[in-house]
Amino acid sequence: MPVTELICINCPRGCHLKVDEKLNVTGNFCPRGAAYGKQEVTNPVRVVTSTVRVEGAELPLCPVKTAQATPKGKMFEIMSMINKAHLKAPIHVGDLVIKNVCGTGVDVVACRNMKKV
Repeated sequence: MPVTELICINCPRGCHLKVDEKLNVTGNFCPRGAAYGKQEVTNPVRVVTSTVRVEGAELPLCPVKTAQATPKGKMFEIMSMINKAHLKAPIHVGDLVIKNVCGTGVDVVACRNMKKV
């Protein structure tokens, strides 16, 4: 495995990291950068954000996100499930939208309150 070059996204500093085949990380300013570099090479994860259609609310879409980071390789499968979801107002922040999305053990939750009209 060759050296992988990354830009750390844990803080605004944006350290330029290099991760070698033995998972040695260089270029990080803090320990969070080292942890990020190792994880990004071995098992990259992301929080998925999107919107879901809503019936009976003032707005047609409600913002949603995964409650925790999910495997990056499952992002398209997760988005497919989110695109099929529909909600009915009222909705509250944190309401469950999809439980255990794609078998990841992570839920998709609402990120906005929406009143019924």
